[in-house]
Amino acid sequence: MKGDLVWLSTVLLLLPRAGSCPEKCLCHIPTKSVDCSRQGLREIPLELPPRTQILHLQHNHIGDVPTSAFSGTPLLRTLDLSHNALFTLAPGAFLGLAHLQVLNLTQNSLHSLESKVFHSLPQLQQLDLSFNDIQELPVFKGDTLSRLTRLAIQRNQLQQVHRAPLASLPSLRALFFKDNLWKCDCHLLDLKLWLESFVYKGGITDGVICSSPDIWKGKDLLKIPYELYNTCLPLLGNGGSIQPQIPGTAQQDRPQPSQAQEQVDKSRSDCEPKAKARPVNLRHAIATVVITGVVCGVVCLMMLAAGIYGCTYAAIMAKGHGEPLSHTNEPRRPGEENGALAASLA
Repeated sequence: MKGDLVWLSTVLLLLPRAGSCPEKCLCHIPTKSVDCSRQGLREIPLELPPRTQILHLQHNHIGDVPTSAFSGTPLLRTLDLSHNALFTLAPGAFLGLAHLQVLNLTQNSLHSLESKVFHSLPQLQQLDLSFNDIQELPVFKGDTLSRLTRLAIQRNQLQQVHRAPLASLPSLRALFFKDNLWKCDCHLLDLKLWLESFVYKGGITDGVICSSPDIWKGKDLLKIPYELYNTCLPLLGNGGSIQPQIPGTAQQDRPQPSQAQEQVDKSRSDCEPKAKARPVNLRHAIATVVITGVVCGVVCLMMLAAGIYGCTYAAIMAKGHGEPLSHTNEPRRPGEENGALAASLA
């Protein structure tokens, strides 16, 4: 209570220089918060209380945030700019907010972000960029956002993300990527490998749901078998070609830069995962076996009938020719033999 009275007296002393609570805002002294939401504002209000720690500016028509827009409130810890008309952010838009921990930029019209925008936010822990038109994440260099633990970028226009922007966030523990235009081809393999490591280390994510190609539409990137990306291996490492070092290979046997580039280009054209061949329908296979068996059975019966017919015909013919032969082979009587001999002599 005593601290609040001291803070109130300080504010009152600074009123001639810093001004009172803005006309369309509600200032709550005990919580050090200022609520300017749903007031139809088109720009950041001036003369905010200098010791403000929580500032609500959501549901307005603010179109841009100029450089040093919040220099008069250096103690801000939470800033809500959601549901506005932000199209771009000046590189120094948040300059001077060294204590800011929560920044909400959801439901705006942001198309791109420069990494410089976040250079002055060393204490930022939560960043919400959902429901915008962002097509690419910036690369956060150095200690930028080194304490960020939660990043939400749902419902944007992202198709591909390399691991570099995410690997530069060492404290990241929760990542929300759902409802983007993810193209699950070879260029997303790098993100798949990084996400697997991120989840293995205890990270939380809502998954990357593929929008294309059609064979993976609606599938979670983490659940696509790694083997289907074998053709993508030359593209690992931010799109570069990786050539394994083979012991004993002569220098002249290595492909020249132009040849390597041709190989990479060929890999890029063929890098989309190929669909598995569909298994043969079981009904078709059974029908084929049945038809084949019937045909074979008919052929066997025809052959059996032909054999029986041939044997019967052969028996009949043998019987017909056998009767005359039986008469010629009968033994003659002694008298008949002598008479025949005498006739031949005469």
